[in-house]
Amino acid sequence: MNRSLYSLASGLVAICAMCAMASHAQSTSPTDAQIAGIVVAANTVDINAGQLAEKTSKNEEVKKFARQMVTDHSGVNKQATALVKKLKIAPEDSDISKSLKSEGDSNIGKLKALKGEEFDKAYIDNEVTYHETVIDALDKTLIPNAKNAELKETLIKVRPAFVAHRDHARQIQQSLK
Repeated sequence: MNRSLYSLASGLVAICAMCAMASHAQSTSPTDAQIAGIVVAANTVDINAGQLAEKTSKNEEVKKFARQMVTDHSGVNKQATALVKKLKIAPEDSDISKSLKSEGDSNIGKLKALKGEEFDKAYIDNEVTYHETVIDALDKTLIPNAKNAELKETLIKVRPAFVAHRDHARQIQQSLK
C-alpha cells in the first residue's frame, strides 16, 4: 500500500476507533462533520506528541519513530482536509474531539515533565497502547460494522500496517527496559 493511502486510511481508522469507543459511551454515532473534526483532532494529538518526542528524546530509535508518526499523521490531516472539501463537510467539534484534545494536552503536559529514559518510555508506552486500541477497534467494531464496501476494504488493508507500527513500538519498548 502506498504511503499516502496508508496515511489516509490510518487516520480514518484512528478516528473510527475513537468514534466507536465514544459511541459506546454516548450511545449515539457522530455525524460526518463531527467525524471530520475528530480526524483533525486525533491526528493533531499524535503530531504534537511526535514533535515533542523528536525534540526531547536523545534516543535515535525513538526520534525516528516519532518522525514517522509526525509524517504519517501530517499527511493524513492534509488528505482529510481534501476529503472534507470534496464531501462538502465542515469539520465540527464534538464531545469526542474535545476529549481527544484534552487527553492529548494532558499527555503532552505529563511528557514535558519527563526527561531522558523516563520520557522515552512514557512516549513509547502511549504509542503501543494507542495502536493496540486501534487494532482492537478494527477487529471488534470497525470492520464488522462498516457499511461502505470501500471503507471496509480500506480498513482490512490497513490493519497490517497498524500491527507493524504496534510491533515496532513494542520493539522499542523492549529495548527501553
